[in-house]
Amino acid sequence: MNNFYVSTRDKQVHLTSKEAILKGISDDGGLFVWPDLADVKIDLNRVCQNNYKENAVYILSKLLHDFTKEELEQCVNNAYTDTFASKDITPVRKVGDIYVLELFHGPTSAFKDVALTLLPQLMSVALEKTDQKALILTATSGDTGKAALNGFKDVKNIGIEVFYPDQKVSQMQYRQMASQTGNNLKVLAIKGNFDDAQSKVKELFLDKDLNEFAAEHNVMLTSANSINIGRLVPQIVYYFESYKYLVNHDVIKMNDPVCFSVPTGNFGDVLAGYYAYLMGLPVKKFYVASNANHVLTDFLTTGIYDRNRDFIQTISPSMDILISSNLERLLYYMSNQDTEFVKQCMDDLNQKGKYQIPAQMLEKIQSLFGCGYIDDEATKQVIKETYDSNSVILDPHSAIAYKVAKDACEDVIVSLATASPYKFPQDVLDALGIGSTSEFDAMNKLAEICSDPIPGNLAALQTSKIIHKDVISVKEMEESVKDMVEKFV
Repeated sequence: MNNFYVSTRDKQVHLTSKEAILKGISDDGGLFVWPDLADVKIDLNRVCQNNYKENAVYILSKLLHDFTKEELEQCVNNAYTDTFASKDITPVRKVGDIYVLELFHGPTSAFKDVALTLLPQLMSVALEKTDQKALILTATSGDTGKAALNGFKDVKNIGIEVFYPDQKVSQMQYRQMASQTGNNLKVLAIKGNFDDAQSKVKELFLDKDLNEFAAEHNVMLTSANSINIGRLVPQIVYYFESYKYLVNHDVIKMNDPVCFSVPTGNFGDVLAGYYAYLMGLPVKKFYVASNANHVLTDFLTTGIYDRNRDFIQTISPSMDILISSNLERLLYYMSNQDTEFVKQCMDDLNQKGKYQIPAQMLEKIQSLFGCGYIDDEATKQVIKETYDSNSVILDPHSAIAYKVAKDACEDVIVSLATASPYKFPQDVLDALGIGSTSEFDAMNKLAEICSDPIPGNLAALQTSKIIHKDVISVKEMEESVKDMVEKFV
């Protein structure tokens, strides 16, 4: 079995998992994938007997081949010991007929915590036998930024710079990032949307002059976005964990297939589920849930990916994305690892803003992936109906997945809840018909009716000081990175 990662755009690229995690993105612009992923078969009986941390070590050992078991155990223990509010890390709650996988009990109240508490540990281990430092460049549509800042804060030999779209994240997301303390980080708002930030960050990773400048200072540029394979693979674990719950609570029998509904913009969260499926998780169908920026719904329906459309700012900002980076990895596997085909699709996307896949491939994808989308008004209606019927409050992203899950009418379906409702309190209260004067007024009112208490990290924002206030243009991002490289050293 080949243990090297390759680029989605060039199969001749060969990196170990540690090298791929540190590099983040391939020099050709492709994403790192492991060709033999489908040859791995996870023992479901073992999964159902293990606790979360044991499953994390077991599953990651199948994917990160040059990490020793001792290294993985150290990373997992550092990441998940006393950092999540739930002892189960990612608990499951039945809401009506839907099983909701709660991924928001981590230190920043979003699903990104599951991976971004672990990625710094993996990166630190990977750096140990090098004499380099790493500077992480991260574009965020809201949640990744804070989770990455929290995970990498003051980590030895690693710096981080986060770019978020000015005025296009929630007030809670803004305060989480703008109040972040730490000696190795920088947070900047950019004039534009998430796609502008993400595209520029990718461009910077591939900028030869910038990388040479960083190398002169003994710094390598890398990513904490889900384009980094080290950020993606930890998310596989909670799909197996949800299956464990269903088996151990006699909802299903071992090897029965289940369905998942996943709110997504960048396709990373649902791709982790697809990876779990390739590794043996019995899945009948994945439902890709989108908001008004439904580029993924259109792609999964027509086979045409077209980002040439208006960008819509919604109450589910983490899904306000028109360029879904991780879809590239799905194309790689669904095309039988045809890197030339993937490269052509990505070139077309870059040059024309669109690409089309063959009908046979679309049929293959549609056999495993369903889709659906709702706009803001429908999202608010779901939030209210779910509360009225089940006394459970969903955040706007989780509500979209819940609605798509209900519409799917599957026997057993798991809907992913990706953020705490306290991160979007005014929009949630508005959906419930309750007025508020500010984000914190809304958060306190929400606490009166929500079964879960205000997460400590969000409650602390009421007295936190705004530290990071700069707003820059996309063109200024490169100079900011150079400045960070010099200061970091």
